[in-house]
Parts: sequence; C-alpha cells; structure tokens
Amino acid sequence: MRWVQKDLLQYIEAKEFVDTIIIPLAPFHLSNDSELQKSGFQSEALSILMNEIERDLAGRVMVTPTYAYLKGADKQIEIDRLNKWQDDVSNQPVNHIFFLTFDSTWKKHERLLNGTLLWLPGLQSGDLYSAEMQTVVHDQVNELSELIRSYWETME
Repeated sequence: MRWVQKDLLQYIEAKEFVDTIIIPLAPFHLSNDSELQKSGFQSEALSILMNEIERDLAGRVMVTPTYAYLKGADKQIEIDRLNKWQDDVSNQPVNHIFFLTFDSTWKKHERLLNGTLLWLPGLQSGDLYSAEMQTVVHDQVNELSELIRSYWETME
C-alpha cells in the first residue's frame, strides 16, 4: 500500500494484515551543483524501487511518504524525528519498520534508529528507463523483497 487515498482506505479496513512499514529516506540539497544529478537520479530510483517493492509485497506493506532531509543536517536531529515517526507507527499493528536509503551516512547511525536500515549501494547515475537499468532495478527489488520476507519468517 502506498500513501494515497485509495490505499489508505484499504489499509483502514485491513490493517491487521499490514505488518510492515517502509520509510524511504532521501537527502535534499541545492547547494552543491556537482551532486544534483546524482541526488535527482537516486531520488527517482528510490521512488521506482518503492513502487515495485510495494507491488511485490502487496497486502503486508505500507510505504510512507519519503522522508526528506537536508544532506548536511545534524543526523541526531533527523534520528530523533524519524524515531517520532516510528513512535506514531507503533500505535498500529506493525511488527517491522524499514528505512530504505542510498545515503551511506545513515550506516553510522543505524543502531540509533527504531527500525531496520536497508542501505542500497551502487546506483549513482544512468538512464532509469534503459533495459540494462530496468534489470538492475528488478534485481534489487527481488533482493529487497527476499530480505524483508526473511524478517517475516523470523516472526512466524
């Protein structure tokens, strides 16, 4: 399920089946021109990945709006804010919260997050709509879906 009206109405009716929340994390900045293309590419790639993962794991997963933060922001402030998101989610029948990002700086802070960080290395630039990139995206979706399913198996 995605953060759109139709899916949220469906969530209200079937929330006992949705046990996983995915929060995409994406840095924002306009201050570094040399990084803008990479940042835009990764933001678009993250959106495509989220749509495909949601489709692959439909019925058990809710994808929240993307959590955007300034690239140079104090990570402790962002961690506190993200953990408040998690606090709100904890009022629901949710067993798993995943934070998904291309930003490697989160790895140093993952133990402070009230959820599981899934860091995706690799995608830096390219044509997201080329056949080669579609294969890469498909492979990453399969790997992420399998990883999320492995967390489900430990709870069953």
